[in-house]
Amino acid sequence: MKKIRLAVIGTGMAWERLHLPAIKELSDKYEVVAMANPTREKLIQAADKIGLGHEHIYQDYEEMLQREEMDVVNIAVPISMNYKVSEDVARAGKHIICEKPLAPDLKQGMKFLQIPEKYAVKVMIAENYRYSEENNMILNMISQGKIGDVIYFIRNNVTNFPEEMKQNTFAAKEWRQHPDYRGGAFLDAAVHDLAALRYIFGEVDQVSAFGKPQTEDFNPYVSVNASLQFKSGVIGHFVYWPSGVEVQKPTIGLRIFGTKGMIYLEEKGCGVINVFHNDGAHEIIPFTPERGYYNEFLNFYHVVLGEEENHVPPMVEFGDVKLVFDILDAVEQKQVIHVSKTSHYMMETKGMESLIKE
Repeated sequence: MKKIRLAVIGTGMAWERLHLPAIKELSDKYEVVAMANPTREKLIQAADKIGLGHEHIYQDYEEMLQREEMDVVNIAVPISMNYKVSEDVARAGKHIICEKPLAPDLKQGMKFLQIPEKYAVKVMIAENYRYSEENNMILNMISQGKIGDVIYFIRNNVTNFPEEMKQNTFAAKEWRQHPDYRGGAFLDAAVHDLAALRYIFGEVDQVSAFGKPQTEDFNPYVSVNASLQFKSGVIGHFVYWPSGVEVQKPTIGLRIFGTKGMIYLEEKGCGVINVFHNDGAHEIIPFTPERGYYNEFLNFYHVVLGEEENHVPPMVEFGDVKLVFDILDAVEQKQVIHVSKTSHYMMETKGMESLIKE
């Protein structure tokens, strides 16, 4: 079996806790050949953890691109750097798997859309929610009519970012606590939920939203409450509260209501999907949590070999990011946003309007 030579730019938490376990499990398909990180201490720790010789580690990723032989580069850097680093890697002729979101704003996001064709490279955005077992199972249940026709859904996401800031978590990163990109945690974290909802229900047509402003840097609003109307006719309500505690258990989670029953997922790590039928029947369907990382790297392996379709190319992720900013626009403008229409962001990049149609 052919092994893909993988280089890594960014050896922080995303690499160590999310990507590396998947790569280890796929050791027959990937071989890590080089690493780059501006902080040498973190770089050495990451290299030693996998037994990579120090002659293959770099504080300057551009030097790594010039000196090392690689097939794919895994990019796990702060959001504001995603587009620049990805273009530098593409310019070097290497395939890319880049962490979400693809860019800190839609202007850079639109430029990102040109990378695969401009540089003749394959690019996947690592949106693991589109690869998770639970979301794929829910999509299949709906497609098979398990709960009849879907009428509406509720997705309630409550986390405690201020408390997590004090712990050894992703929230403890300075660039997340004081982001230099619009939307803060809503762009960084809520984009996962919105990607999953778009994956399950299809394209969004219109959105209205309200938010309670706050002065804390990590997120512009205490909570964001959005109503989404999908082109399929499904209507749903999405709530993101990144500084709260949901005391009652089980949590609201994701609840999908259909003409014949309801699907309930408490949270992505619970391991079971509940299906309640109108006739009183109840199914408890198990799934393996956190398989998105493994599945996305497996898919990209076959994409690079020309054996499978890329499930999350930049265009798909661009739609997820655009929805984030459409919701923020709806909050700020206090009006319904037509997602499928060109927003004011798009007009900044001449000739690209046709690319942003949903």
